[in-house]
Amino acid sequence: MMSLNGSSFVKNSISGVSRTQSQSLRLPVRRPMVVAMVNSNGRPERNVGVSVDGAVKDVNAPVAVEVADSDSKKPTAAVGGGVEDVYGEDSATEDHFITPWSVSVASGYSLLRDPHHNKGLAFTEKERDAHYLRGLLPPVVVNHDLQVKKMMHNIRQYEIPLQRYQAMMDLQEKNERLFYKLLIENVEELLPIVYTPTVGEACQKYGTIFKNPQGLYISLKDKGKVLEILKNWPQKKIQVIVVTDGERILGLGDLGCQGMGIPVGKLSLYTALGGIRPSACLPITIDVGTNNEKMLNDEFYIGLRQRRASGKEYADLMNEFMSAVKQNYGEKVLIQFEDFANHNAFDLLEKYRTTHLVFNDDIQGTASVVLAGLISALKLVGGSLADHKFLFLGAGEAGTGIAELIALEISKQTNAPLEETRKKIWLVDSKGLIVSSRLDSLQHFKKPWAHDHEPVNAFLDAVKSIKPTVLIGSSGAGQTFTKEVVEAMSSLNEKPIILALSNPTSQSECTAEQAYTWSEGRAIFASGSPFAPVEYNGKVYVSGQSNNAYIFPGFGLGLIISGAIRVHDDMLLAASEALAEQVTQEHFDNGLIYPPFTNIRKISAHIAARVAAKAYELGLASRLPQPENLVAYAESCMYSPKYRNYR
Repeated sequence: MMSLNGSSFVKNSISGVSRTQSQSLRLPVRRPMVVAMVNSNGRPERNVGVSVDGAVKDVNAPVAVEVADSDSKKPTAAVGGGVEDVYGEDSATEDHFITPWSVSVASGYSLLRDPHHNKGLAFTEKERDAHYLRGLLPPVVVNHDLQVKKMMHNIRQYEIPLQRYQAMMDLQEKNERLFYKLLIENVEELLPIVYTPTVGEACQKYGTIFKNPQGLYISLKDKGKVLEILKNWPQKKIQVIVVTDGERILGLGDLGCQGMGIPVGKLSLYTALGGIRPSACLPITIDVGTNNEKMLNDEFYIGLRQRRASGKEYADLMNEFMSAVKQNYGEKVLIQFEDFANHNAFDLLEKYRTTHLVFNDDIQGTASVVLAGLISALKLVGGSLADHKFLFLGAGEAGTGIAELIALEISKQTNAPLEETRKKIWLVDSKGLIVSSRLDSLQHFKKPWAHDHEPVNAFLDAVKSIKPTVLIGSSGAGQTFTKEVVEAMSSLNEKPIILALSNPTSQSECTAEQAYTWSEGRAIFASGSPFAPVEYNGKVYVSGQSNNAYIFPGFGLGLIISGAIRVHDDMLLAASEALAEQVTQEHFDNGLIYPPFTNIRKISAHIAARVAAKAYELGLASRLPQPENLVAYAESCMYSPKYRNYR
């Protein structure tokens, strides 16, 4: 074994030995351990296996350990045991360097603090004896269901949503399987807590509530070291990465490094709703600074305190990141871009869609879930998509992404050229209706939507002029579907379709109550964030939530089970159609255009099967042969939060 001197000191952790591997593991023993050894450059060697003979002896016996002497390269012997300063930490002065290291096995006290294996009071009597838990827990043994009941009771005691969010995050860090069982079984109640709208407030206050890091942080200071950072992550078999640079968090703008709450939240839903293993999920924040003065001046801000980088400096870091991901995890890892600003979101998707398995939820996921809602709504208003006219407020990632997918679906249904089907769709941005006379000044992603029409500045005037049957808000600007706008839509249509998609709730273009009241109960309404049922003229209206969580978990699962190597637009259309098919007549009778979230795992399995089938059809699947029953196969691949029995 290497000498424990200054250049070859055992670093950080002697771990990886689980007493589940041997029921007879008792002290003193000769046991194999995995240690992190320090090389000549002072860096730990990865995965160095050694055999430690008697490294852990009788806990009452003294142990001779060589401790690095700060004044000499020669080690000095220190005899320690019990609470003595074995590693020289207490005797070192504040300016001396010490090495943080620990010995841990998957038993006893450390097992109770391992979120992947901890079961809390659900450890059986046999497990408590086998894994040295006797006395570390109260004597009662409870089952998983009772733990869920207790946690829901506790969470409901909090009146403030952010407190509920923090309670859920604390649980995730302590007992992973209980967290996911709780979320799966109470998804309609907890989804607004772990994701929008509460996650928006959590990101705004992330520095203040920050306790333990989740995921990886890659900043401008890490140029040239991105691959090394990825290798620092303990899990090696990653299937889904959600990455953000924090520049456009929901409708809240640039939150910089504190946007990490979004990847963490999204991946929680990948597991709970789509069944992706938690250990296969990796949240990442790319920190290139922030232009948010409030963040820069906040003493609790956790990111780089500098203005946001752009141009070549930004592109070089992103290119290093994308190359490192592919090198470390292979080309079948799904990289989901999340909450990038428009100018980067479109460029990144276009640049990497032919070389990586990439997906932008703001552009593609939002589009797919909205298209599903429109397909469902047709059963309430009649006609086909080609019979309708669409007007958007907002021409960013979400707006143009939705518009393009609607145009693709109409083209698919009618065999009309895409250029023609786009003419049924009109967009309004901050400068008014997008028309051909503005073509030279438009950003490239807006140009396909510049149609021949007189300039119109006011949104209400655009509604009156275009006479849409469908109104879609993706502006990120709250209360922009005014009473006059909704009344104008209602005068033009017997059943106006109004989708207020902006998140969080404060940024919604209108509320459910406003939509139903101002339309005299005739609107078919859905929103990005949830709203409570509304009573109008003695009738209760339950609005749907056009939430991306309907799509991306099942979409990702479909890519994984098929071994897809690229994302194709036809997969998005397939996902939309699969979701729309899950809406039953009973749902339509209640005015819903989306199915309830209570069946989300079943819905995700059907979406996954349809996406996987399309991957096989397009020749983009690498997992062969194709399973006969893709729905059953998708369900069989889903992660279960049920506790495992320990030997």
